[in-house]
Amino acid sequence: MASLLKISANLRSPALVGARAASSYAAAFRSALSNEPATEVTTLDSGLRVASETLPTQLATVGLYVDAGSRYEDKHNNGTANFFEHVAFKGTTKRSQSAFEQELESLGASVDATTGREETVFQARCLSKDVPKVVELLADVVQNAKLDDGDVKRAREVLLGEMEQVAAKNLRSVVFDHLHATAYQGTSLANSVWGPTANVRAIKRDDLRGYVDSHFQAPRMVLAVAGDVRQSELEKLAQQHLGKVGTTFDGKAPTLSPVRYTGSEVRVRDDSVPLAHVAVAVQGCGVNESDALPLSVAASLIGSWDRSHGAGVNSASKLAVASAHDKLSHNFESFNLTYRDTGLWGIYFVCDPLACEDMLFNVQNEWMRLCTMVTDGEVERAKRQLKTSLLADLEGPRGVCEDIGRQVLRQGRRDPLHELERRIENVSAGDVRNAAMKYIFDRCPAVASVGPVENLPDYMRIRSSMSWVRL
Repeated sequence: MASLLKISANLRSPALVGARAASSYAAAFRSALSNEPATEVTTLDSGLRVASETLPTQLATVGLYVDAGSRYEDKHNNGTANFFEHVAFKGTTKRSQSAFEQELESLGASVDATTGREETVFQARCLSKDVPKVVELLADVVQNAKLDDGDVKRAREVLLGEMEQVAAKNLRSVVFDHLHATAYQGTSLANSVWGPTANVRAIKRDDLRGYVDSHFQAPRMVLAVAGDVRQSELEKLAQQHLGKVGTTFDGKAPTLSPVRYTGSEVRVRDDSVPLAHVAVAVQGCGVNESDALPLSVAASLIGSWDRSHGAGVNSASKLAVASAHDKLSHNFESFNLTYRDTGLWGIYFVCDPLACEDMLFNVQNEWMRLCTMVTDGEVERAKRQLKTSLLADLEGPRGVCEDIGRQVLRQGRRDPLHELERRIENVSAGDVRNAAMKYIFDRCPAVASVGPVENLPDYMRIRSSMSWVRL
């Protein structure tokens, strides 16, 4: 305490105390980030990339990331990647489903698979000492899946049931599917991960095998591991268990087709639903473009809120304060979805049927403020929140593995945390305003809504509110 008093006496003002303390904390934070273990990436002769980060933990996460998802599909085979995810763990040519599950249980490990628009992921969580065995199991799944006709039939019934449940209970997912369908209509990014029901009913064993053979090739795969592992050992494991993965394609290799954004809307009015679910977005930028971070800061500044969490009237987000004070919405979340060459920046909210117009008015008012008068203080707060969110996502081996896999799959490397922190810190209020003017101001939005949305303004009114008259 005496030393703190001495320091205080030598400083001229409280503001200087705060500035020096903040500077000291920032320097310590950057030093800690720069001492984080590096991500090692190796490309094998086959084109398979092996990436790892050594963590001081007994737990590890192993992931196989593949360039395969709904964006690589067309109207005839849309839904195939997600279908394969549901039959992948039903046994291989080397081991039955029961044998596979018993081996996992004996290790105390767990596996799952997810399909997105640009990648398919097979992931396992285990003890670090069991990584070699888990790598072998995942390699067996992606190379030797049995794809028995009976398993395919059962998976089809499960999928159709899940699709019905999502349509009835997960309206957020439904709205975002509609948002992509209208924003990128006529392009592959409009494809739903699930695919249309007709496709799911028609997909057969040979369709799945053909899709795997054409997409699951070594140059399109990343083996990522986070835990107490060594890169040299992983390279040997990859060579041993994934060395026979194909490297050539029958015909032309799958590529991402160009996308075309269309400002438009889709409304699914259903008055039997108690609340309106609405998403409004503009076209953003690709994940590696210079405006990606300013747009992420802008999304963080708008923020998110749920009335069940309280604290709305005391929130730093002006939209959260308005939502809580005037009961405009039940919850909202601002988002910046980034893909390799494009993105969607916007907001999703859930509100009472008669609050749609007022909520949207406040949303667009905040968007215009982003473009014209956002302050340095607001941007500094948003940057801190963004860094906190990013670091929270990297808590534990699973988050680290997912970050490694997706970054290496998309750009061939992983940005060090201290470099990412520096880039976020360099974002200024001017950068946010410039990005907002470029992507938001006077742009045609994409709108998707489900539920009792009669009170939602028509599209031309929404479009006319995407700008302010400047004098």
